[in-house]
Amino acid sequence: MRAEKNPLTNFRHIITRIILYFARRKFESGGINLPDDLKMVTSLLICLPPDQRELTMIKNLLPQINRTFAGAKICLLASPGSMIYNIFPRRGFHIMTPGNKELSWGGMASKEYLRKLKEEKFEMIFDMNLETNYFAQGILLAFPDAVRVGPANRLERPYYNLEIKTRFLRDEKNIYKSMVETIDRLINPETEPEEETVDETES
Repeated sequence: MRAEKNPLTNFRHIITRIILYFARRKFESGGINLPDDLKMVTSLLICLPPDQRELTMIKNLLPQINRTFAGAKICLLASPGSMIYNIFPRRGFHIMTPGNKELSWGGMASKEYLRKLKEEKFEMIFDMNLETNYFAQGILLAFPDAVRVGPANRLERPYYNLEIKTRFLRDEKNIYKSMVETIDRLINPETEPEEETVDETES
């Protein structure tokens, strides 16, 4: 990711990191029980990355996500400022795009927007960001009792309580694919196993 050169933007990032630091210190995560908690998911929030290239890769995995969580309400949460309506289908998924009034000065979700998300009672948060996304990190910390899934070796505790390891290091397409397939295998163990593993992190 390219470093921001705007001094104001850099200052906002510093303030946001401080806010997240103190939020992490106060965070108390609920435990998870695999695979039962995944099988019981009826409401799922997917935190999308801002990059158009990655969004296109994720779009191709939506049919499998839909099959894996058949019957569940699936919400796609756009990163602030990203344009996703021309990429993602409107049928079968609820697309959420936070506006400027729903963001804090530092670019995180406002308290009012977090309250709106909590009303949905999401049982799983699936973070598909492979690079730093402060907006998504704030969302993860707002759901201590949910199954919070993301790629391994990216964020320290307590953001995720389920990290998915993959043998792919920089191949975004296969990283996304292996994450979705691993979740599917946990829910449907009859699926053909591969080499990816999961890490149920302690809080």
